[in-house]
Amino acid sequence: MKKAAILFLTAVALCRPASAARPNIVFIFTDDQAPFAVAAAGDKRFITPNIDRIFREGAHLTNSFVTTPVCSPSRVGLIASRYGTEMGITDWINPGSESTLGLAPQTTTWPQLLARAGYRNALFGKWHLGTEDKYHPTQFGYHEFLGIRTGGCPPKNPVLELLDGQVKKVEGFTCDIFTDHTLQFIRENRQRPFAVSLHFRAPHAPWLPVRDEDWEPFKDLDPEIPNPDYPNLNVAQVKKRTREYLAAVKSIDRNVGRVLGLLDELELSANTIVIFTSDHGYNLGEHGVWYKGNAIRILTKNPPQEWKNIPPNRRPNLWDTSLRVPTAVRWPEVIKPGTNVTHTVSNLDWYPTLLAMAGVDLPPEVTIRGRDITPLLRGDSVDWDDDLYVEYSMHHGATTHMRGYRTPQWKLMRDFASPGRAELYDLENDPDERTNLIESDDPVHVRIRKELDGKILKQMQALGDPAL
Repeated sequence: MKKAAILFLTAVALCRPASAARPNIVFIFTDDQAPFAVAAAGDKRFITPNIDRIFREGAHLTNSFVTTPVCSPSRVGLIASRYGTEMGITDWINPGSESTLGLAPQTTTWPQLLARAGYRNALFGKWHLGTEDKYHPTQFGYHEFLGIRTGGCPPKNPVLELLDGQVKKVEGFTCDIFTDHTLQFIRENRQRPFAVSLHFRAPHAPWLPVRDEDWEPFKDLDPEIPNPDYPNLNVAQVKKRTREYLAAVKSIDRNVGRVLGLLDELELSANTIVIFTSDHGYNLGEHGVWYKGNAIRILTKNPPQEWKNIPPNRRPNLWDTSLRVPTAVRWPEVIKPGTNVTHTVSNLDWYPTLLAMAGVDLPPEVTIRGRDITPLLRGDSVDWDDDLYVEYSMHHGATTHMRGYRTPQWKLMRDFASPGRAELYDLENDPDERTNLIESDDPVHVRIRKELDGKILKQMQALGDPAL
């Protein structure tokens, strides 16, 4: 299966001469990284000098979001530029009960289009878009894959699928192993255009163990936490998890430094685009919860159950902390160092953006939902819509059909699985989304609710959303 796919991609690539001007692409993708979980994004609890370098030497996308705050459907958005509801993937894929679920084999992806243009592509790390062979990464444009098809593995001595298809335990720290193969791939392909996706499984739980140098700064730390006075917050548990999370992020940073160092050593930095982002945001005690859109309360006492589809310990959400991701792009000689992109962008936008960066056309028959953000990265003045439509149908641990619409000032969420469950936030005056205005009879709030309800309904109809 995999050999046939690789031979096809190689044959196609050989039929098309690669342009020496095409840039290399290093796409660094983390798992469960909070929007503030990089020192360059403003939170100095994190020790991230190497990730900070990408932010400093390129563009910081300060309003970068995903369209769904959980793993698999977010990865659909990355690879296919489509919403999860369109592709039948609306929550994380459970490899046990959902072993037959995956990315539709007929999907045209950006790695496939890059391969046709002469790129050599690889994915090292987490896939989580199906475990059957027909869903294998090499069926979607990657010539090489090493990592996990499922959603998780331990941070040390993981069981991985190797380059030859064998599945076995590999000794070492998972972050280091994925990076080792990324470095080897770059060395082997430095004479031709390449696109390598480094998909860390960190800082997904469990966070420990990490290498001693990654744990040392935090092992005795009494970390600051965002809201220690939150009612019934389990402060001790938040602090413990925060220490471990900080160490996991540091392990990522150390490996990012290895990648940047090799690009410098091989004199590839000038012609290599480096992107850093994550599959979704994360809550580290904000709102009294932990995790992302499928958050679990981290309290000493949970509130009474309010909705029959949602257990009292769960708090499904579409908060910015779950949807916003730390994002930076370094593109030498194109992006001015220190650029801040404040327009709203999403994970759907990587597909057309990567094609534009590589000078590859999108076939007219391919449907995507994202927009090319290269004009924003170049600093061009463009007419840009900063609205964002988001969704999450949760079916592991709770049942929701949350749909939301976000503007720079307002956000409305409605849960079509629990009629009456809705949230309205004034983002301009309440950026932390602490005050739900859904019951307000203020004429402005009534008008905004009506407007955003209409926008949600319009999007759901356009996407053929089954939740309607």
